[in-house]
Amino acid sequence: MLFQVYCLLLHRHALIDVAKIENYRMKSLSYLNKYFFKYKWHLLLGILFIIISNFFGVQMPIYVQTTVDDFFHNSHSKNFSEFLIILLKIGGTYMLMAFLKGLFLFFQRQTIIIMSRLIEFDLKNEVYAKYQELDYSFYKKNSTGDLMNRISEDVGQVRMYLGPGIMYTINLAVLFFMIVPVMMMMNTKLTLIVLIPLPIMSFLIYKVSSKMNRLSHQVQKEQSKMSTLVQEFFSGIRVVKAYNRENEANQKFHNSAEQYKQKNMKLVFVNAMFMPTITFLIGLSTILCVSIGGYHKISLGSIAAFMMFVSMLTWPFASVGWVTSIIQRAAASQERINEFLKINPEIINTNTSPFHFRGKIEFKNVSYTYENSGIEAIKNLSFTIHPGENFAVIGKTGSGKSTLINLMMRQFDPTEGEILIDDQNLKSINVHDFRKQTGVIPQDVFLFSDTIGNNIRFGAEDGLATEEELIAITKKAHVFHNIESFPDKFETLLGERGVNLSGGQKQRLSIARALIRKPSLLIMDDCLSAVDTETEEIILNNLKSNDTLHTSIVVSHRVSSLRNANRIIVLDNGTKTEEGSHSELLELNGQYASLYKKQLVEEN
Repeated sequence: MLFQVYCLLLHRHALIDVAKIENYRMKSLSYLNKYFFKYKWHLLLGILFIIISNFFGVQMPIYVQTTVDDFFHNSHSKNFSEFLIILLKIGGTYMLMAFLKGLFLFFQRQTIIIMSRLIEFDLKNEVYAKYQELDYSFYKKNSTGDLMNRISEDVGQVRMYLGPGIMYTINLAVLFFMIVPVMMMMNTKLTLIVLIPLPIMSFLIYKVSSKMNRLSHQVQKEQSKMSTLVQEFFSGIRVVKAYNRENEANQKFHNSAEQYKQKNMKLVFVNAMFMPTITFLIGLSTILCVSIGGYHKISLGSIAAFMMFVSMLTWPFASVGWVTSIIQRAAASQERINEFLKINPEIINTNTSPFHFRGKIEFKNVSYTYENSGIEAIKNLSFTIHPGENFAVIGKTGSGKSTLINLMMRQFDPTEGEILIDDQNLKSINVHDFRKQTGVIPQDVFLFSDTIGNNIRFGAEDGLATEEELIAITKKAHVFHNIESFPDKFETLLGERGVNLSGGQKQRLSIARALIRKPSLLIMDDCLSAVDTETEEIILNNLKSNDTLHTSIVVSHRVSSLRNANRIIVLDNGTKTEEGSHSELLELNGQYASLYKKQLVEEN
């Protein structure tokens, strides 16, 4: 007995929790109220047009009732010409009302649906602006696919609520309060009977729509898996063929396609129930209207009007289930969108005063631990870079080199210690101005699917650069001769991520993109790994003649990239183990000397 009571309480608690979740989700839609206020005239005009359109729609059955009854009562006293004139008059009046109803139906869609598109545009821009505002750590925690889904799929679900959802809901309310009183005045009993199937239809459509939504989600999920599978096989087709695994790839695709087909068949079956359900219940209302109306000897005009009224109410009532499903999906989507919009960036620029970098950078007992993994990437690190100095950082993979650069550019803040830029705490300076004066050449080169010229111009502050400037910069990056060999030169269109270039060409274009900024601080994060030592030497010598450069930092695991630096620090597991010039570090005969000797043997 106690166990049964416990189960009942547990079930009741679960229902309360579900209700709370649904209530919370519905509250998430209140975020959109500001947009309704912004586009209030679109909404108000849309409501007005709904009322006017439905007014003419309601007048049509009333007009049919009176004309049909009058026609049958007085038709015996009319000759053919009078009879024809009456028919033309009736038809013309009916067509005029139908035209006016259609005209204002067009206006209501032009206001409410356009309002939903305008809000969709604003909401996508707001989400994208938030993405731009959020910092590096946010993107480390969230997948690109999820971010894309929220700005496309989720905003699309919200738009359905803002447009069709609101329009059909208002339309049903207006139509119900216009039609039902007229029907009640004509015959109360018949009204109550013929309206019985409509709420049942709404409920059934809601259940069918919910089932379709769940199945659609499963189909989309399976389609996404299949697309990912195909993309991986196409991207790695050389590996697949090299290992002779075509049959296995075909089998995996066949299995995924079979799953996709089976889930689609379930969706098709449920979808097939949709129209028969509506047709059956419409037919039931019509039969009830004719049979009961005839039994109670209601006039032919009244029966015709009742049938038209029921037909007019059918689709709005059918939309109740569909709209309920739309609102639930929109609430869930808006809740996901709100999660992002409520996030505050960890890195906030608190100073808007102009900042001019003079060249000094200092790390004081800096440590950093990654939040997700708990790995301490930098441990109690201290060093000073003086103005005009060519500074270098070396270390093996995982030693903390890239983390050091991210800290220097304030992609995230240290967990301990402080970073000083020109003797000011990095947190207190205008970080936007500091970044504008910095050219960072990342280890992982990213090129856009655009022309070579536009990829380089992307580095310029205003995005503009003349062809003469492009030539000068690409010569410094030692890539101009490669560009000249292309038929379209700077107008050569690159494939995805620069797929039609070699690794060395991509790295040198990335260098040119950084140099066109005319930076005061140049940071090269292992960006010469794909070029030979001769090309590397040419590029590094070209960079020495950069007049705007106050400080340069070279990060590498290759000694050849940094042996000409004024000062070098060696990192190992986030800790500085050695510091000095190339010759000083060789004399120490420590970790740096060991790396140098090993790489010298490999080169020979």
